[in-house]
Amino acid sequence: MDDILGAGIRFTVLFYNPNIHPKAEYTLRKEENIRYAQKLGVDFIDLDYDKDRWFERVRGLEWEPERGARCTACFDMRFERSALFAVEHGFTVFTSTLGISRWKDMNQINACGHRAAQRYPNLHYWDYNWRKQGGSQRMIEIAKAEQFYQQEYCGCVYSLRDSNRHRLAQGRGKIVRGVKFYGRES
Repeated sequence: MDDILGAGIRFTVLFYNPNIHPKAEYTLRKEENIRYAQKLGVDFIDLDYDKDRWFERVRGLEWEPERGARCTACFDMRFERSALFAVEHGFTVFTSTLGISRWKDMNQINACGHRAAQRYPNLHYWDYNWRKQGGSQRMIEIAKAEQFYQQEYCGCVYSLRDSNRHRLAQGRGKIVRGVKFYGRES
């Protein structure tokens, strides 16, 4: 965010993540975002935690793999709400930092963003590649410097289930949520 501010781009952080499970995980991730936005003097908008609507949206996709149809449905829901908020509040451009994660498919994310933007005239989805020019490394550097919470799964209950199954198959323990932070001893 500091690089964007340095370029003179004024923006607002919109937090809409009804997929994150459980609520304590959602709250922790949201509070980390608020803390950093406040530090940088960036506006922060928190939309509803409408997890029931999210579960309705992904019903029948519970066993889809990461990067599959469930993720597309999840991204579509979140981008549709973000696009609506943008239009309702006079924004003409919106984007997402979801693509900075190497675990995500940027083409999948960007397709969802463009689909949502196409619903409204004069709204553009900026499909910037946040990974390029050392963006992923910069994210890790900021996370360590800020001692951000280290997320070990995407966020949804199915991602947690599948991540734990994978870890157990490797002889590792299940994810212990809320305890691992960058730059801190666990």
